[in-house]
Amino acid sequence: MVLFFVIDTSSSMNGSKIGSVNTAIQEVIPAVKEVAEQNTQAEVKIAALEFSSGARWITENGPIEAGQFNWNFLNAEVPSTDLGAACRELDSKLSSKAFLKEVTGSFAPAIFILSDGMPNDEWERPLAELWENNWFRVAVKVAVAIGDDADKGVLEKFTGKAERVIEVHNAKVLKQMIKFVSINATRFGTKGGKVDGSTADADSGEEQKQEEFDDIIQEYQEEIAESPDNDDKDW
Repeated sequence: MVLFFVIDTSSSMNGSKIGSVNTAIQEVIPAVKEVAEQNTQAEVKIAALEFSSGARWITENGPIEAGQFNWNFLNAEVPSTDLGAACRELDSKLSSKAFLKEVTGSFAPAIFILSDGMPNDEWERPLAELWENNWFRVAVKVAVAIGDDADKGVLEKFTGKAERVIEVHNAKVLKQMIKFVSINATRFGTKGGKVDGSTADADSGEEQKQEEFDDIIQEYQEEIAESPDNDDKDW
């Protein structure tokens, strides 16, 4: 089972936003590894993609086993948010011939996107084509909209549902959300049976898994909303 991080590294993310993302992912990797070790039927791997001017795989040689994954801090310097490029890269790697080519088969992946702005490139057609990818359709998908300028409508189209878009406005809550989503996406991603990407569809039970995950996310958002931490607004 592969956990995909898709991270906006445009210049608007510079400072505390990208710093919080870097710290949270670095700190959550041991917890993801622990979840993997507790699940004897699944090997959890991590893949990471950054997008600003174009998109670049941080794990360019393929997903890395959680226990072997080391996070190298990202910079956010280029004033562009090329979501369309990120969609094309995801579409090319969500395949049993690419990042999901396990001999024993794969569980549906989990895809976690983080962004604070709106796309600068042509993204609608690449996203529509990505939704035709069977692996993407059955993936557990969630987005974090960072700050007031994040385009939640676009992120809703990426995830397929408004409830899968989490809005955060300060570094503390952002870190909490990254940790919570990463750990729980891994847990849900390793539930159920393996998926054949050539025929995967809602009937495989993956849709129900996503809906169960949605409920968990919704409950946690409500908990965060009532927390004093949520009153602070950095962005």
